[in-house]
Amino acid sequence: MKKLFNKRALAFFSFLLLSALSHAQSFRFDFGPGKVAQGYTAVLPDTKYSVEKGYGFEFSSGLIGRSNGGNDALRDGYITSDKPFYFSVKLPEGNYNVKVILGDKNGTSVTTIKAECRRLMIEKAETAKGQFSTQEFTVHVRDSIIRPSDSKVRLKPREYVFLHWDDKLTLEFNNSAPKVCAVEISPVNNIPTVFLAGNSTVVDQADEPWAAWGQMIPAFFQPGKIAIANYAESGETLKAFKGEKRLEKLWSMSKPGDYLFIEFTHNDQKPGANFLDPFTTYKQTLKEWITEARSRGMIPVLVTSMHRRTFDSAGHITNSLGDYPEAMRQTAKEERVALVDLNAMSKILYEAWGPEGSIKAFVHFPANTFPNQAKELKDNTHFTAYGAYELAKCVVKGIKQNVPGLAKYLQTGLPVFDPAQPDPFSKWALPASAFIGVVKPEGN
Repeated sequence: MKKLFNKRALAFFSFLLLSALSHAQSFRFDFGPGKVAQGYTAVLPDTKYSVEKGYGFEFSSGLIGRSNGGNDALRDGYITSDKPFYFSVKLPEGNYNVKVILGDKNGTSVTTIKAECRRLMIEKAETAKGQFSTQEFTVHVRDSIIRPSDSKVRLKPREYVFLHWDDKLTLEFNNSAPKVCAVEISPVNNIPTVFLAGNSTVVDQADEPWAAWGQMIPAFFQPGKIAIANYAESGETLKAFKGEKRLEKLWSMSKPGDYLFIEFTHNDQKPGANFLDPFTTYKQTLKEWITEARSRGMIPVLVTSMHRRTFDSAGHITNSLGDYPEAMRQTAKEERVALVDLNAMSKILYEAWGPEGSIKAFVHFPANTFPNQAKELKDNTHFTAYGAYELAKCVVKGIKQNVPGLAKYLQTGLPVFDPAQPDPFSKWALPASAFIGVVKPEGN
């Protein structure tokens, strides 16, 4: 009875929170010098973020403001830089629709937009001279407080500086000629949220050159239709994710109709306090999460973990994950839960690359490739942006095949992806963010 009461109380609080967000403030910013559009707040190159102001640039230098004159106040000026630049707005947690106007009256523009910790939102928006583009996306914002209890997620020391646990939305503008004319942000609460629970192979990796599929997949979904909420963290196991109150935080933000994607294995298989046996405690824990998700009206989806880069002498991938992928497949069948078999697709993908080609998909770089990198980086577990992007395409393929209710929110016109024919590295590019780290994420 007490548990039922607590769930009802939490549901009531969630309703109040959604009601509050529906009345949350919207923001409209006019970037660049010149006349300011009516109803917009002016943003100039020297508009630095402050708590009191609640908006402004952070981690940015070399910003340039241009004004081309004319009668269109919203498009006659813009801000640009030859380096990635970051604009933050203080916001309560929740889902937000973001609209960005890009372009230049007297020139061309090329812009990539990421959010929070390098979460890919707009891959590449180009405008011809004198043309403008309005790009839209939906982003999830959170902090570490668990409401209504006011307890907190037990963050690891490095997480305190991560952009996805603060009280702001941070947007990164990047590429060869990003020209930002305006930004509009408005709360949205009547759309499903896809919560991602996982480890370093899923998380929004904060630093280059590391990346994971969870931070790439938002770009594959339609704006204003659904939000991707990546709660994964490096080094996590099913037990640790719950013990650190990450699962509790996720439940507190969820509502009926939301999705829960679960991908754990790499760390659960390791000896220690968080070890789970594949066919007993691992399956049992998965089933407990599935039951809880369903009791909240959520739709659980299981994702088998991708292989590590372990080739045999014949160029075939060897299984370094033991029985865990099969245990998850069995759980999906027994519980009648949708399954994205990323493990099976990753084997096809890696073998298509081969032992040499796959190096580009993993974090392998000689010493001194990055600042303060005295030693070679040689990581066969974690991915570069290219590898993470290709794995995200595999997840999208799995969604199309087995999660039709979610597939309807994918971008229209996405090309069919075959893991046996990955995108050539030579024809793929994503501009690097400004944050660089040379320490391997937890969970090798």
